[in-house]
Amino acid sequence: MATIPCGNTTVTWSGFRPRFMSSSNTNKLRIPQGRVLTEIRALSFSSSSIFSQNLTHTLSHSPSCKKPCHHLARRLIVKATQDYYSILGVSKSASKLDIKSAYRKLARNYHPDVNNTHFSGKIFAIAKFCDIYCGLREPGAEQKFKEISEAYEVLSDDEKRSIYDRYGHDSLKGSNMGMGEAIFGVEKEIDVSRLDCCTTCDGSGAKPGTNTTTCTTCGGQGQVVSSARTPLGVFQQVMTCSACSGTGEKLTPCNTCGGEGRVRKSKRISLKVPAGVDSGSRLRVRSEGNAGRRGGTPGDLFVVIKVIPDSVLKRDDLNILYTCKISYVDAMLGTIVKVPTVDGMADLKIPAGI
Repeated sequence: MATIPCGNTTVTWSGFRPRFMSSSNTNKLRIPQGRVLTEIRALSFSSSSIFSQNLTHTLSHSPSCKKPCHHLARRLIVKATQDYYSILGVSKSASKLDIKSAYRKLARNYHPDVNNTHFSGKIFAIAKFCDIYCGLREPGAEQKFKEISEAYEVLSDDEKRSIYDRYGHDSLKGSNMGMGEAIFGVEKEIDVSRLDCCTTCDGSGAKPGTNTTTCTTCGGQGQVVSSARTPLGVFQQVMTCSACSGTGEKLTPCNTCGGEGRVRKSKRISLKVPAGVDSGSRLRVRSEGNAGRRGGTPGDLFVVIKVIPDSVLKRDDLNILYTCKISYVDAMLGTIVKVPTVDGMADLKIPAGI
């Protein structure tokens, strides 16, 4: 962390220590390893602004900066549906303590306050250029931190973790509805992210225009047999062929799906919710799950229902509860009050002496 005095203004600079030279119409921003960035027409400093004139051109005058310095930055590949356990780098049997420890370690590396540079005004353009171009800030760190936080939120909660382990990533999104919809039933439109058939290869996983060949490892059987001689005799074990994943064929993988025959897409489907469902109810929609690998049969979609609590009415199994406050006189003499129900307002006769 360093500060840059500019007139009456002090600017905090993170990551490297720049030095401004105002001896001419050209300001040089010196960076470690001898790289120099030159600013044209950017001289005037004041207490309210670092640069009062527009930045018209940014050049690199060091041979080492003619190309982006990829060797200085760790590149992140962020997968849209990466497994939560993989994101935190723990096993599925990891304890809460292991998950918490892994989260804290990753959070220290990718937190925006550590991996980001906050500036205002025209100097932000220089900071952003230096961070990304010269590899001083890690690309994708902000998105990575969001994924880490999301993974920890799920895996640190026993209930959410159990649902995730059983039904996968999309099961946690659920489908929210009001109490009235849950009681009487409703038909809703929901967006589902799932693995769908690849349109490039029609789900085969093979690159268009290429032919499949018989796997030479298993001879097209999809299985291999291993034998082991022991003092008790010869033991044979039949295993799925690792070369062709049990298909018996070798292919040139499709560029779109990587040979899987399926890609992730979002689809809007109609969901019929029956009357009487409650939070935690699980609805099954046949053949709307992930497509099978290389033309396999699609699975089923399971939707977990979450009923939004009503601010007035409370639900107790099949009963609806409402707390009504009346005066002492009304309780002694009896009265008629209006009470809310799932069908609207209704008159309730309160007998005397209740």
